Amino acid sequence: MPLQNRVNPFGDIAADPARGMFMGNRGGRIHNADKRLQNRRWASRAWICCVLEFKNWHREVMQPNSYTELFFLDEATALAAGHRPCFECQRTRALEFFACHAKANELPERIFAPEFDVLAQAARLNGRAKRTCRHEIATLSDGVMITQNGAAWAVRGADLLAWSYDGYIEKKPRPASGEVEVLTPAPFLDILATGYTPVFHPSADNPSAHST
Repeated sequence: MPLQNRVNPFGDIAADPARGMFMGNRGGRIHNADKRLQNRRWASRAWICCVLEFKNWHREVMQPNSYTELFFLDEATALAAGHRPCFECQRTRALEFFACHAKANELPERIFAPEFDVLAQAARLNGRAKRTCRHEIATLSDGVMITQNGAAWAVRGADLLAWSYDGYIEKKPRPASGEVEVLTPAPFLDILATGYTPVFHPSADNPSAHST
């Protein structure tokens, strides 16, 4: 039975055998001694996205006195759920991410991670629920996640890609216009619009082949 540690673009944490390309956490431990999630879904505002391999470190997932490891299909998924790059294992990417934030907001220098985490927490949550926003689809950058009929779709060029825990399973043309419900939190939208390019799962190149 897979552990409940796979994150989808809605920010939900499910039990699914898919591992994904990235891991991360929500600022601490949210599991119990039986490796089951408790009622809360975050320990602090520091929601981060990490690489799977770093300095040849090896971890037992969901240790008794450590943070809860979470897994994402790809970076676009992590951003949609409200996770930023980790400054330890993804320092170069994190610096690029925060530089784009400073540029988007016309700041003289980048803010520190805890300051950004306050902004991100307000943008990704409405109480305990996922906060979404409405945007014109033609203005959305690659890597933004939207929802239609209860499903998540990633924007990539002229296409929308249907998301699943295993990979992208369908491709359809992006509409030329129209408002859509956006899952990616507002501060992350600005960062993507300023040039930050998220890592997509390889299935994004050929979703129809992946679905078979």
